[in-house]
Amino acid sequence: MSVPTAKEVSFRESVNLSCDLAMATLDIPEGMAKYIRNVNNVYQVRFPVKIKGKVETFIGWRAVHSDHKLPVKGGIRFASNVSQDEVEALATLMSYKCALVDVPFGGSKGGLLIDPRNYERDEMERITRRFAFELIQKDYIGSATNVPAPDMGTGQREMAWIVSTYAAHRSNDINHMACVTGKPVSMGGIRGRVEATGRGVVCGLREFFRHPEDVKLANMEGNSIKGKKVIIQGLGNVGYHTASILQREDDAKIIAILEWDGALIDHKGLDVEDIYKYKCDNKGSVKGYSKAKYIKDSNSVLEMECDILIPAAMEAVINQSNAAKIQAKLIGEAANGPVTFAAEAILQEKGVVIIPDSYLNAGGVTVSYFEWIKNLSHIRFGRMNKRWEEGQNQLLIQAIEKTGSKVPQDLVEKLSQGADEVALVRSGLDDTMRKAFQDIHECYWSNEKINNYRIAAMAIAIKKIHTSYATMGIYP
Repeated sequence: MSVPTAKEVSFRESVNLSCDLAMATLDIPEGMAKYIRNVNNVYQVRFPVKIKGKVETFIGWRAVHSDHKLPVKGGIRFASNVSQDEVEALATLMSYKCALVDVPFGGSKGGLLIDPRNYERDEMERITRRFAFELIQKDYIGSATNVPAPDMGTGQREMAWIVSTYAAHRSNDINHMACVTGKPVSMGGIRGRVEATGRGVVCGLREFFRHPEDVKLANMEGNSIKGKKVIIQGLGNVGYHTASILQREDDAKIIAILEWDGALIDHKGLDVEDIYKYKCDNKGSVKGYSKAKYIKDSNSVLEMECDILIPAAMEAVINQSNAAKIQAKLIGEAANGPVTFAAEAILQEKGVVIIPDSYLNAGGVTVSYFEWIKNLSHIRFGRMNKRWEEGQNQLLIQAIEKTGSKVPQDLVEKLSQGADEVALVRSGLDDTMRKAFQDIHECYWSNEKINNYRIAAMAIAIKKIHTSYATMGIYP
């Protein structure tokens, strides 16, 4: 089989090339198309921190791709390979992601060039607070301007340090809790945020399987994930929650898990929870796990036969060198940019269907939006209506039983419960992911110019961004 050849490009260029293909399907003036395509601004900062008696200099970035909606939104990653190119690409994806799922934010992203494993907790706190201070001083953090969230190498701990630093320097902002999302619940976070990106991936896959023509496109059968053979690349926050929910709630068969130091394989199905516990107890390593076959070369496992391959870690893990060997029928991009532009051309020729990152990992920003709303309203979800709903449901049960029908006790217990915060968050996330895929589905099947889901998702997002700018009066 002949496959198209293309030169590998950077992450940012890959995003922009996909953007160009989407633009070609739309009727947008050339000047506005160029404006929407490019990043608005990037702030680069260098700062010193005294570590173990010596001064170290750190470099970081915060990019804003589009401020058609405010605040702009996007995570902060701490990694030893982060770069301005990567930060710009991620900020661009955030704009498209937010627009696609109707979250009213512009796109932003931040990064600090650091390997967190090389520093103690108190050192990481000093570094994080200093980085936050630099961004706050230039209005690159603020509840109404730019709202970070966790990303690779960061989590609730770092967000707590940032909001604390922001509160100290912006004491007159009564909405200071909304300056970042992904915080601990005790500091204004929202229940369901930690699992949000992974659960969003599952919601997206479930919706895909509700559309028979899309399932057929991927050379699969059935209307659910049940029994599907799944490979997970990366058992971090996103990969773990994706794998755990798929196994626990959807009865998927997780046949392989790939990590930085090797892969675990069991064609009968792995125990995700047991592996994750082992990894946490073993300093992030899966090597030595005795209940599955271990392979040191984890990259080779990407090429195993499976129904669904879910890259949930780094970008460019599926590239020109291995794309032709991929045997998955469906690739779900839980990570940002895991499939390169050149690799996608090869995979499309092979008939592999890709559910793109701009849609599939939007669960994190969706629930971040819910957290931001919670912080602005200064009240947790469910506080006003949970007990009232419980009372109304109990009255309904009593009314049914007065007719002579006995409601089973297990149903009584379920029906009597009002919706709490995590239930409402999950409901809102599921609704968001379902609606967004339905839009992608309709765009893909109704527009002959569009030949994959990525271009469909980008075309929808770009059109919404363009409409926002046009409504502002940027041009007649």
